[in-house]
Amino acid sequence: MEFPKSFSLEGKIALITGASYGIGFAIATAFHQAGATIVFNDINQDLVNRGLASYAEAGIPAHGYVCDVTNEDQVNELVQKVEAEVGVIDILVNNAGIIRRIPMCDMSAAEFRKVVDVDLNAPFIVSKAVIPSMIKKGHGKIINICSMMSELGRETVSAYAAAKGGLKMLTRNICSEYGEFNIQCNGIGPGYIATPQTAPLREKQPDGSRHPFDQFIIAKTPAARWGETEDLMGPAVFLASDASNFVNGHILYVDGGILAYIGKQP
Repeated sequence: MEFPKSFSLEGKIALITGASYGIGFAIATAFHQAGATIVFNDINQDLVNRGLASYAEAGIPAHGYVCDVTNEDQVNELVQKVEAEVGVIDILVNNAGIIRRIPMCDMSAAEFRKVVDVDLNAPFIVSKAVIPSMIKKGHGKIINICSMMSELGRETVSAYAAAKGGLKMLTRNICSEYGEFNIQCNGIGPGYIATPQTAPLREKQPDGSRHPFDQFIIAKTPAARWGETEDLMGPAVFLASDASNFVNGHILYVDGGILAYIGKQP
């Protein structure tokens, strides 16, 4: 194996779901820099257009499609279109996801099902759609975006934690079923990442102090900072490349050490 050639994604086609912005966009950017052709979807045309504009501004040729990843018919149609218009998908990143921060006893069953549908059922649906062509091609990489909530619970995120815990086990089961076909399925578990969605939690208070949640995260993270989307780029390229051909069923936590740390003594 040659380094850094083993980390190259030249000639590969990567589908990153929900990658109009945020973590998905950062992973797609890294894949492009490593040589891959980028394909992404989002749930409506406005988000796809937003994504295409961002990729164009970054100088990244990208193929954007509208698709609801919870709809099996739409997903199958998407994969067929990508295979016809771009080529067979070599790398799938199941990135699309949602969270609803609602205390469990205040959460309706419909709200719970919605989170599980997007965060767990959709990765099952999209993976199932791409695996047959990966088998025919003789290789494939599937990366599921898990979470620290794949391991930990916390108040108000019962549905999210249940879904991400299930996604961890789906990752291991895809490995178990399809590893013999040279398909590697692994997960990335981001820690707390500085994105537009988390920006309100990092705003300075009127007295100049940190937001209480910001203080909580800094205190719980040995790295003493929030992660950046760029922190996920190297791990994603590793798991998408030949460098990880004997890594399967693994969840790589990119969390600044939170899961290893009990916290400071008061």
